[in-house]
Amino acid sequence: MSGSIVIAGLGPGAARLVTPEVSEALSAATDIVGYGPYVARVPDRTGLDKHGSDNREEIDRARHALQLATAGRHVVVVSSGDPGVFAMAAAVFEAIEAGDAAWRELDVQVLPGVTAMTAAAARAGAPLGHDFCAINLSDNLKPWTLVEKRLRLAAEADFVIALYNPVSKARPRQLGQAFDILRPLRAAETPVIFATAVSETNERIDAMPLGRAVPERADMRTLVIVGSSQTRLIARRDRPAFVYTPRSAPAETSR
Repeated sequence: MSGSIVIAGLGPGAARLVTPEVSEALSAATDIVGYGPYVARVPDRTGLDKHGSDNREEIDRARHALQLATAGRHVVVVSSGDPGVFAMAAAVFEAIEAGDAAWRELDVQVLPGVTAMTAAAARAGAPLGHDFCAINLSDNLKPWTLVEKRLRLAAEADFVIALYNPVSKARPRQLGQAFDILRPLRAAETPVIFATAVSETNERIDAMPLGRAVPERADMRTLVIVGSSQTRLIARRDRPAFVYTPRSAPAETSR
């Protein structure tokens, strides 16, 4: 087949954080496929067709991209952040597995991008310096009971926890429920980072203790990082504190 698919991450927001590899793929594409706001981040040019769709249409979007590639088009499927982190790479492979056998023979590449999690961590300091995990608070594709279970287990294992999709218009309560689950398992002074619109002109980074963290601080563009028992604050005069998690952890005492 002469067509191809690149699944690319556009990074957290600012154009300067799009990797050169992804920029090269975008310049060679005949078609851009993705969630409408992400597709809009790709500049228009002659010979480029852009196909934006609703955020809840991942599998249909993936099938459309595969159909275009089968017809000989050079398609870039775009996601924010990294396409393999709660994004379109998995949807494309799911469509390939369940779809036309010919799709398995397409030239498919996944190009990494700067994730919201790592971009937010870099702005705050180094909160992901030791073991960490990422949990998506959206229950669009999984039951909320599974989210609750994973939150409890991650807290009990003392991971730093990055929370993706903490709130939306359809899910205004999830972050507050997540904090209610975490508070009995984490000290009240545990640092919580709210990172909104990372890398953009309206970027806002706040750190506060878990005991005073309120879900109203987050919006649809916020990434939340909840520290572990080892996460530290370094206070600075007239400047935001650094937040970091040491690379080492103390040995557990036997029970």
